[in-house]
Amino acid sequence: MEPYLLVKWLHILSSVLIVGTGFGTAFYLFFANRSGNVAAIAVVSRLVVRADTWFTTPAVIFQPLSGFWLMQQAGWTLTTPWIWQSIALFLFTGLCWLPVLWLQLKLRDMADQAARQAGPLPDRYWRFARYWETLGYPAFAAMLGVFYLMVAKG
Repeated sequence: MEPYLLVKWLHILSSVLIVGTGFGTAFYLFFANRSGNVAAIAVVSRLVVRADTWFTTPAVIFQPLSGFWLMQQAGWTLTTPWIWQSIALFLFTGLCWLPVLWLQLKLRDMADQAARQAGPLPDRYWRFARYWETLGYPAFAAMLGVFYLMVAKG
């Protein structure tokens, strides 16, 4: 496979990992939270952090590197409308995602402690869970916009 097609395939795959992992982990933590089962919430929150560490973070790093390389190889510039729009949406997603990472670590820690003590989750957990969820919606919408621009190129 020629280098351009390989990098393009990896670029698409990494974007799928970002959105797929994000949507999947959000789905499970959202419903684990609604179950009220502290042990389940503790397990799922640990796995959410693990998935972001193993899958989302490497893909987030690879995306701009591969995107800029593909852009240069194809002869596009940063002033190409769909490219700068995609970059802006990707950066917006990152501005949502960075606090989400911190929130996930705190949610995991609070859920682990509550599960170990066989007690309830603190009010702070639920407040952080609301922030986590609130940041997730615009980030997901922005990534759908990036997908659209990657496909439509315009």
